[in-house]
Amino acid sequence: MVLRLRLLLGSLLGGSLLLAMLCLGAQNLDQRERLNLGFGQTAPLPSGFLVGLALAVGVISGGSSVALLLPGRRDDRA
Repeated sequence: MVLRLRLLLGSLLGGSLLLAMLCLGAQNLDQRERLNLGFGQTAPLPSGFLVGLALAVGVISGGSSVALLLPGRRDDRA
């Protein structure tokens, strides 16, 4: 249980730090693209921000799925 919590918190912290660095670094990009979400479009965002956002979401979702799918020990189960 402790290992799962450490993996989950580590992935959330790592993704948050990536997102913070991304927001600081994406201030002066000129090329702006819109995302088509199926029900609407986003505001024009820098393409580097979109790629970095996808990377941060991937780190968070990957770490969360590993933490949730990690097999538990026998003495952890009730």
